[in-house]
Amino acid sequence: MVEVPLPRDIRLHMKSRTLELVYDDGSYELTAEFLRVHSPSAEVRGHGIGQGVLQTGKKHVGFRGIEPSGNYALKIIFDDGHDSGLYTWEYLYDLAHNHDSYWQTYLQQLEAAGKSRDNGLIARG
Repeated sequence: MVEVPLPRDIRLHMKSRTLELVYDDGSYELTAEFLRVHSPSAEVRGHGIGQGVLQTGKKHVGFRGIEPSGNYALKIIFDDGHDSGLYTWEYLYDLAHNHDSYWQTYLQQLEAAGKSRDNGLIARG
């Protein structure tokens, strides 16, 4: 098993609503929206394969804070009240390094469902 590197630094930018993770190979900024829609919580992922819930209307979500969870994860507290996902170091590394493909997949899922990043619905007609 390959050991995932830990971030050298973690910076929460409240104004720009980004979480910056600094690794030896570079710095990665993940928006609150991206992290919220990719929450590892059961509320978002579901309790089994294919049971995930598409998150909509999260474009303007921000952070309330972050807390360490042992030595293995961060608990991210969002300003919409969501705080049940534990983002392991492995998961954060994966999100940082595969951001573009995950974001494109999310946007495609929104479009296929007729939903939006703003208020959840796309006006028709």
